[in-house]
Amino acid sequence: MTPRVRFAPSPTGYLHVGGARTALFNWLYARRHGGTFILRIEDTDVERSSAEMVTGILDGLRWLGIDWDEGPDVGGPHAPYFQAQRLDRYQRAATQLVEQGKAYYCYCSADRLRAERERAEACGEAWKYDRACLALTPGAIAAHDAAGTARAIRFRVPEGRTSFEDQVHGTIEVDNATLEDFVILRSDRYPTYHLSVVLDDVEMGVTEVIRGDDHISNTPKHLLLFAAMGVPAPRFAHVPLILGQDKKRLSKRHGATSVMEYARAGYLPDAMVNFLALLGW
Repeated sequence: MTPRVRFAPSPTGYLHVGGARTALFNWLYARRHGGTFILRIEDTDVERSSAEMVTGILDGLRWLGIDWDEGPDVGGPHAPYFQAQRLDRYQRAATQLVEQGKAYYCYCSADRLRAERERAEACGEAWKYDRACLALTPGAIAAHDAAGTARAIRFRVPEGRTSFEDQVHGTIEVDNATLEDFVILRSDRYPTYHLSVVLDDVEMGVTEVIRGDDHISNTPKHLLLFAAMGVPAPRFAHVPLILGQDKKRLSKRHGATSVMEYARAGYLPDAMVNFLALLGW
């Protein structure tokens, strides 16, 4: 199968070094195997996303010489490539999971959830949603809806274990009992990262997901969603994060993190690409 990979930045900031390296690894993989490199903008965080940041990301990729086969300014068979323009798809998918018994409506208020979390932390325990809304009867659901109670949709995590073969780390296995019934659609009808990223990967035919180590904990949830939707999951490869000299994740305290800061400082794009390609490969 011809590889289809994607880079999906969030326009809540400019293209940082870690994101640029992830994009580069995906781009190189696609070019090496004659595959397709997709650029997808994850802009569902409406309050923090901006058109200026999108432009900054595109400029940063172009400066590095990274082009995309599908995405903004290019188009493609799976448009639109902005998640904010795909909301109806996420809402429809979440509703279908509820109808199939694989997800359920949650009417718990933010105050209740916060109080439960604080109570658990005060006892030194790890908090996990108690499934208070899982057993709601159709009558109770109708009453909540009639009263206009805000509702989210939670995925119902099945019993058992979830394992996958990471192309970097090898076999990773998780006991589903450690996963809470996570929210896939918020009360404002916007999807969480888990639902949007999985549905987009399904609809865009992504075959390999190459992303940072910080997403390893998300992968079991995503695999459960792929299974619930009845589609095969892509292969996963989680690459190590870029750290500062203090062995902590690269951030502003270490100096420049935006790719374009290096451009303005006079670095050549080929030098930057060479550095990123050899860093943790």
